[in-house]
Amino acid sequence: MLFTDVIRKKRDGGVLSDEEIQYFVDGLADNSLPAEQVSSLAMAVFLNSMNFDEAGKLTLAMAGSGTVLNWDAEDLDGPVVDKHSTGGVGDKVSFLLAPIAAACGCYVPMISGRGLGHTGGTTDKAESIPGYNATPDFDLFRRTVKEVGCAIIGQTEDLAPADRRFYSIRDVTATVESVPLITASILSKKIAAGLQGLVMDVKVGSGAFMESPERATELAKSIIGTAAKAGLSAHALITDMNEVLGTTAGNALEIEESMRFLRNEARDNRLDEVVMALCAEMLVVGGIESNRDAARVRCEEAVVSGRAAEIFGRMTAALGGPQDFVDKYPAYLAKAPVVRPLFAAGIVTAVDTRAVGNAIIELGGGRRSVGQALDLAVGFTDIAGTGVELDGERPLAVIHAASEADADRAAEDLLQAFVLAESVPETRPVIGDILTG
Repeated sequence: MLFTDVIRKKRDGGVLSDEEIQYFVDGLADNSLPAEQVSSLAMAVFLNSMNFDEAGKLTLAMAGSGTVLNWDAEDLDGPVVDKHSTGGVGDKVSFLLAPIAAACGCYVPMISGRGLGHTGGTTDKAESIPGYNATPDFDLFRRTVKEVGCAIIGQTEDLAPADRRFYSIRDVTATVESVPLITASILSKKIAAGLQGLVMDVKVGSGAFMESPERATELAKSIIGTAAKAGLSAHALITDMNEVLGTTAGNALEIEESMRFLRNEARDNRLDEVVMALCAEMLVVGGIESNRDAARVRCEEAVVSGRAAEIFGRMTAALGGPQDFVDKYPAYLAKAPVVRPLFAAGIVTAVDTRAVGNAIIELGGGRRSVGQALDLAVGFTDIAGTGVELDGERPLAVIHAASEADADRAAEDLLQAFVLAESVPETRPVIGDILTG
């Protein structure tokens, strides 16, 4: 089979056969297909899409390109469930949700990705913790999930290797926003992780890959339907990404905000709403609670009691991080040499959240090319949300940069990304539709 014929077929709007999809996935996994051909097919799919059967076949083929986990032998006393986000700016939900769900009786083998496009990556953020092994072997991964209740890791070499390579190529070829490719990428990892249930956080807005509610709903339905074909129960929440989630954006800075949340010291309202809604849905999907209200009460208690923070600390230590990280996290996280508040006047009425994410890339906190090393210390804190009045004392944000020149450029980027006016904007709901199939 000539792969140029496969590219040409999809370029011209054709439907790929099972054999052609498997040939593509095999070539991804063993590196026999060059990156330029992979990116060509990715662009062809981006432009012409895939039908439901094609997306399902691509998903299952990528899931089967490496090891597929099975948790039956572990004799777990709770459901194996996970959550996945389609990506946003300031999205540190995974670090909160995994230990909260584990404290409520779930087992959460969370296999995450690195930064994609303008969005930050959970794996990159986890590696802000000194010593944290985000790519452990399967024995350590299994043991951590079984003994602690959760483990947040990145893709290992054996887990959906075809997706890992495809993911990195899509990141730098402007082919991220394709619904079938997002669906296949997400679900291939989740199916390979051996899940019994999945909750999707489908972001919508200026900082999301799906900028309209219609596109977000299309993606949610695609994921739910494709998951069902693989025997995986999936629910999806449509959540707002028209501004940064929480008050921080940047790798180590988001870990710091996560620790304050888990320690119940500071919980941004929008972030709290998203975390609790998703966590409650995980308990419902997993059968631990039958209704969302009871599930939310249980999740809240897990935070207030300190059990979620304790589980995060145990997970961190089990994966090679400091034993006392939760108690002494400020001493362990990297600090940028330049920290500067940015002041402006007016009321925040809108945010180009994608531009904020791109500003972090400019600072060195995100990738321009495959494999690029990141500056984990840079980013923004104290980010003003919509409706916040800036009066010369309350900054628009605090910039964390490697140099004064970088900070100057970030200030210009932020001033262009935020819309300031004299009137308070209408409030937007943080949680939109909840789809269950």
